[in-house]
Amino acid sequence: MDKNKGCLHEKNLGLSINSLKETAVEMIVKCEVIVEEAVNAMVAKDIEKSKEIIGLDDDIDDLRGYIREQIIELIALRQPMAKDLRTIYALSIMSTELERIGDYAVNFAMETIKIGEDEYVEELIDIPKMKRVSMDMLKNAKMAFMNSDVKLAHKTALQDDIIDDLYNEVYIDCISAMHRDKRNIAQAVRLLLVGRFLERIGDHVTNICEMIIYSIKGEMLELD
Repeated sequence: MDKNKGCLHEKNLGLSINSLKETAVEMIVKCEVIVEEAVNAMVAKDIEKSKEIIGLDDDIDDLRGYIREQIIELIALRQPMAKDLRTIYALSIMSTELERIGDYAVNFAMETIKIGEDEYVEELIDIPKMKRVSMDMLKNAKMAFMNSDVKLAHKTALQDDIIDDLYNEVYIDCISAMHRDKRNIAQAVRLLLVGRFLERIGDHVTNICEMIIYSIKGEMLELD
């Protein structure tokens, strides 16, 4: 390969990777929206909104499929090396983590529909708090990714401990509701699942932060 062709190859590869990064950012934004709306619909007992939310996940799935197809094409045709290859690998993992976050938002909506119009056996205090921390983590992960900010990625991952602590509160409240009245068991289990789904979202954002750091520094860290 002569020098001019090599420069053109690198330029085209860079443009392709930047396009994939933009798609990943779009996925993060859609995850922010679907998680926010799913939990808000649960708090408001908005069954119709919850039904709409189930369909929103299709866009996230489509973006994940697009990233996967483009990555296969990039590797096959452009043969990326070193940092470019790290970035492509990180994007592949990140898109999978984001797809799972969208899936959890759908699970929130489905649990809201199943609970229906029944009064909540426990006031929803910690679940909205978990959602707010999750939103902060997603927004900060997005900024860390867009700005190649290692420190922010690391700081964002540490917020997962807050979500874990809040999930413990949800667990205690749900178990207490079950003991108080056996008729509460079915709904308390559903609320416990929602808490668990939010806890898992924190884990997935932490994994995304690990990939951000890996793509920048080439270091595979365990941040959980």
